[in-house]
Amino acid sequence: MARPYRLEAENTLYHLTNRGDDRKKIYASEYDHEKFLEYVLKAKERFKFRLYAYVLMTNHCHLLIETLQANLSKIMHYINSSYTMYYNTKRKRTGHLFQGRYKSIIVDKENYFLELTKYIHLNPVKAGMVNLPEEYKWSSYNGYISKTDDRYIDREEIRAITDLWGKRYRDFVMASIDERIDPFKDIYGGILLGNSIFIKEKLEELKEQIEGKHISHKDELRGYVKKEEILEIIKREYSKGAEELKVRTRKSKARNIAIYLMRELTGLTNSEIGDIFDMKYSAVSKASLGLEKEMVKDKGLKKDVKRIISNFEA
Repeated sequence: MARPYRLEAENTLYHLTNRGDDRKKIYASEYDHEKFLEYVLKAKERFKFRLYAYVLMTNHCHLLIETLQANLSKIMHYINSSYTMYYNTKRKRTGHLFQGRYKSIIVDKENYFLELTKYIHLNPVKAGMVNLPEEYKWSSYNGYISKTDDRYIDREEIRAITDLWGKRYRDFVMASIDERIDPFKDIYGGILLGNSIFIKEKLEELKEQIEGKHISHKDELRGYVKKEEILEIIKREYSKGAEELKVRTRKSKARNIAIYLMRELTGLTNSEIGDIFDMKYSAVSKASLGLEKEMVKDKGLKKDVKRIISNFEA
């Protein structure tokens, strides 16, 4: 399947997601959480970046960082390799801990900073782990709402970005505690999150990397795979045309694969994909994530999806 991009730039805000291999636990004890954050601190000292928000869940984590140099891969390689070595040594195991490559999204700081911190801090609540975000120990939320210092985040730089702090920030987050939050519904090309001006500027700034041979699946950012091509191959594989895919049934394998492919191989947003299948953008995200989970359990399905993708990679 398509692999996350490696577009790197200085003074750039990234939302990063790292998952356990086959969605298995990556933190099995409190000390594991502490150790991971310790490696983040060491990475900050070594590679000079800013950490604005984080949450460490059971089998994945979210980080909101700003690079000062074009060195994101070095940052994440250091954190992942150091923590994997610690985790494997402690538990006398071998092999991968994380699920392939981390996912990175370049973010429009001016328009999406607060929304992303809110999304990150509400993760434990949405997962049913706690009732209130301040009850979860392994996130930066309490560093935003209280005078208690969080030594991992860069508080001065955060306060230069936003004046929402303390009670005002808590009110901002709590106003959305019962809402469905999806700041990524309008993501462009699977890697850029921002308004049209920001996207155009970033595409121009990163043009050399996008056009370069060293970027895997670079054509996805230009919408290389067209929706019509995906619909055509789904019709050939499953004998279901575009109109038939709009019909919702208990088993919508063909439709879910089509949605997954469009999210992975085109520059379409969830809203635009939803228009194709008469679905809400949130349902598009749910269908794609559901298929990913099925592929973990069903190796035959995973093989089928990879085979279909290979038609576009050939």
